[in-house]
Amino acid sequence: MTTHSNAYEETDVDLDLLQDDVLDDEDTSSGYDNDTLSSDALGTEGLGTEGLELEERQALRRVVGMSTELTDISEVEYRKLLLERVLLVGVWTDGSAEDAENSLAELKLLAETAGSEVLDGVIQRRKKPDPATFIGSGKVTDLRNLVASLGADTVIADGELAPAQLRNLEDKLKVKVVDRTALILDIFAQHAKSKEGKAQVELAQLQYMKQRLRGWGGNLSRQAGGRVGAAGGGIGGRGPGETKIETDRRRINTKISKLRRELKDMKGTRSTMRQERRRHSIPSVAIAGYTNAGKSSLLNNMTGAGVLVENALFATLDPTTRRTTTSDGRVYTFTDTVGFVRHLPHDIVEAFRSTLEEVADADLLLHVVDGSHPDPMAQIQAVREVLNEIGASDVPEIIVINKGDLADPMALAPILHRETGAIVVSARTGEGIDKLRALVEASLPSPNVPVDLLLPYDRGDLVSRIHSEGAVDQLEHTADGTRLTARVHADLAGDLAQYGVAAH
Repeated sequence: MTTHSNAYEETDVDLDLLQDDVLDDEDTSSGYDNDTLSSDALGTEGLGTEGLELEERQALRRVVGMSTELTDISEVEYRKLLLERVLLVGVWTDGSAEDAENSLAELKLLAETAGSEVLDGVIQRRKKPDPATFIGSGKVTDLRNLVASLGADTVIADGELAPAQLRNLEDKLKVKVVDRTALILDIFAQHAKSKEGKAQVELAQLQYMKQRLRGWGGNLSRQAGGRVGAAGGGIGGRGPGETKIETDRRRINTKISKLRRELKDMKGTRSTMRQERRRHSIPSVAIAGYTNAGKSSLLNNMTGAGVLVENALFATLDPTTRRTTTSDGRVYTFTDTVGFVRHLPHDIVEAFRSTLEEVADADLLLHVVDGSHPDPMAQIQAVREVLNEIGASDVPEIIVINKGDLADPMALAPILHRETGAIVVSARTGEGIDKLRALVEASLPSPNVPVDLLLPYDRGDLVSRIHSEGAVDQLEHTADGTRLTARVHADLAGDLAQYGVAAH
């Protein structure tokens, strides 16, 4: 995220907003007390909090452990100079309190990955987000006081804000407001390395930005068509003209069109590579799952790929494909894809569709789950929502519970019971990797055309293809050539037809 070089003093602030005595003082400034809500505060807030307990409606619930831990003094000094100081805010609409806290904890990790120092996090209990200010007009006052007390320069909302909500919050809080979608897009922009990845991220950012353009003062004024004279009057200078914001929107649309054309060309290259693998009937295995579940570590362990491994969200965005072989010599590929997350922005899914097609076109999907996560079932559900959106819900799936060395066996029991065929592994220690490799080999589509051949010794190339693309059952070297029986795919069987024993 954008960095600032602000000098500031760190102060210890007691911000326990759950205590009744604090609520008595602060709620009065919001337009209501503990017993009754004023009609002004009920304007839009009452619609979102109807049916909830009074205490829940009036409290900004603090989430323990939201503050970024800074222990090394050099790190503290570095962050004081470079990193934004952010406050997290979420709206708890459904599910349990634990679900809401897990969501905010994930937002904290996203904010830190983007390069921020998280000061605190609060949750507002509502039936639905307020259409004007997300958390309700009364709680905006409390949030403004909290921002001032902490010295925060950015507020990050755990959800996607409508343009009006974003504008209203910034006007009232007097600091920058960022929603979950913009935060994820910012992380993607930092981590994209390839030309295709950068173009995909830029496209998603522009599509997001187009609906949230803002203008101030003179920027909203009309631009004359042909500026004649100091006042821009005269021939060509009259008429409605075009506003600055309209000009910006037109330029964004032009850039979006250009990026889509570029991505279409890149998609053609990727499709050509996939078709080449299909032509040789090389099975493909896609690795998908929640971000930071250990997909790249698993790819390295299975193939020795040497892909970047980092304990961070969205550390790798560009897909990586590596070739490996089964125990009997058949060739197949592993493809590591971009990680998923709860409420993955639709613009990201659309922009990365060509990349995610690697998953939809795979013969087998390894769905990697972080076994040490507090709520792994929620991860599985979030990933499957995206898989369904990209048309990959029918791909055969193996649930791979990674980080088994850190997971609680009692917490994994419900997953193993519900997901038949799930397997627990540890990419760090190697536990379960051999078992997973055998499971993958058994799940790959196998050649099903039996052949009985006598190949001349000068056709060693065909023998090599049978080993790499098929399964050899029996091989014998005779005086007339190499005699073998095998199972191959239909295309290779056609190339081998003239060497069939029956043809001799």
